[in-house]
Amino acid sequence: MKKALLAATAVASALAASLVAAPAATAAGWELPWSNGHQGHSAIPFTEATVTAGADGSYTLKWSAKGTKRVEIKANGKVVAKGGAQGRAVVEGLPAADRQWFEFRPERGEGLRLADRLIKLEGTVNFRDAGGYRTASGQWVKMGEIYRSDALDKLTADDLAKLQRLRVRTVFDLRMQDERTKDADKVPAGASYVVADVFAGSGSFQTLPKTPDEAVKAMVDAEKAMVSGDGGKKAYAQVFEGIEKDRSRSVLFHCTAGKDRTGWANATLLTALGVPQETVMADYLASNDYRKAANDAVLAHLPAPQAAVYKPMLDVRPEYLNSGYDEVKAKYGSFDRYLKDGLGIDARELKQLKKDLLVG
Repeated sequence: MKKALLAATAVASALAASLVAAPAATAAGWELPWSNGHQGHSAIPFTEATVTAGADGSYTLKWSAKGTKRVEIKANGKVVAKGGAQGRAVVEGLPAADRQWFEFRPERGEGLRLADRLIKLEGTVNFRDAGGYRTASGQWVKMGEIYRSDALDKLTADDLAKLQRLRVRTVFDLRMQDERTKDADKVPAGASYVVADVFAGSGSFQTLPKTPDEAVKAMVDAEKAMVSGDGGKKAYAQVFEGIEKDRSRSVLFHCTAGKDRTGWANATLLTALGVPQETVMADYLASNDYRKAANDAVLAHLPAPQAAVYKPMLDVRPEYLNSGYDEVKAKYGSFDRYLKDGLGIDARELKQLKKDLLVG
């Protein structure tokens, strides 16, 4: 029964939720570390900047930069798009690359180096960059530093070579022992492999839910265990310590579907860096898009009553992530206290983390 439930929760998400249009959701009733009543100032004028890769090899660029009249965008050292303070451009005909980077350069102020968030690999569907988001103070989370993913057991030789070229140096495996044994990680040459078992010693996922409501409750309870369980505190402390110490990044953390254990890891990171809660939620819910085809395939092979039970375990939903923030409030009182008392990240370490991972 336990293995059946693990198989279900490992596959992840069927609810289509756009990264741009994902519903905002805040952990109501408590102060977030960056909710201090002002937005602050940044040297980066962009309030929005995104790169979206198309299936045809094109790239759609969007931007909005306050206080500037002209924006120029370069790729491979050449100007590929120009526009005003707000704009949209489709770029075609670029040479093949492991990852296509774009330099967004405003008329005044600092620019941004951005790429499409998804890293396309043959053996994963939810491998993506943790960065590329704007904080409440107007800074931006660097891209190419931290990655999040689903399972790595199906990576091909080409995938591994690509990750090596992308400088993946440390891999944190958030899965349980049964998962690690059954589907052992493949890691790029030269990368360190670290077990950070979120549910180690936990009673989570011992029985299979019999109804959709029981499935939802299991997901909510699991999210809470990620916050206050001994395994979760130890695992996420390992991840943050690894991010802080690995100056030759990139760092990758993953679970099986890249949505729940990985989702909380990334939500914690982005919240600690000062990314607004609605953006954190949108990033979390994006797993529904990236995992949709895989989830739909699983549900299509199940009898309708069983599919109804499994679907909540394949989804990511606002109530799941918010239950994690609720647990932070209940156990620690504030997010800063969770970082300090739960994960061992003090003010000095948090300052250094922001210095390392933010620009602007």
